[in-house]
Amino acid sequence: MKVCFIGHKYIENEEELASSLKSTVITLIEKGANTFLFGSGSEFNSLSWQVVTELKTNYPTIKRVYVRSAYPNIDKDYEEYLLCSYEETYFPDRIQNAGKASYVERNNEIIDKSTYCIFYYNESYTPISKRNSGTRIAYEYALKKKKDIINLYK
Repeated sequence: MKVCFIGHKYIENEEELASSLKSTVITLIEKGANTFLFGSGSEFNSLSWQVVTELKTNYPTIKRVYVRSAYPNIDKDYEEYLLCSYEETYFPDRIQNAGKASYVERNNEIIDKSTYCIFYYNESYTPISKRNSGTRIAYEYALKKKKDIINLYK
């Protein structure tokens, strides 16, 4: 079973969030989750990676996968660098011609592949740029796809 993480760029109450995240991930591992899909670019992604990485000590068979939204072709050095932190990395075909929307397509990819989607999503958040929040776009997509959503924003 696969789980993805998507959240706002900045987080609040990091210690409390880390605790909630850890207990949520443990519960999902006990339900059969074994693969965790990550993007990049937010404090929530970084915290999620830290929590899953810490849990690998007690659950060594879980797998961390970095889904790239840039660099469709990477050289061996960069791949080795990524594989120090993840067990796998890939660039989805659907992103190939996405341009500025590559992160949206990457998020859609990890949502489509996941049974559970763990979000850090504040419904009242508005980006400074007044554009639609990438997290909001992903959250609405996950709802549309009828995914099991766990929102850890409080």
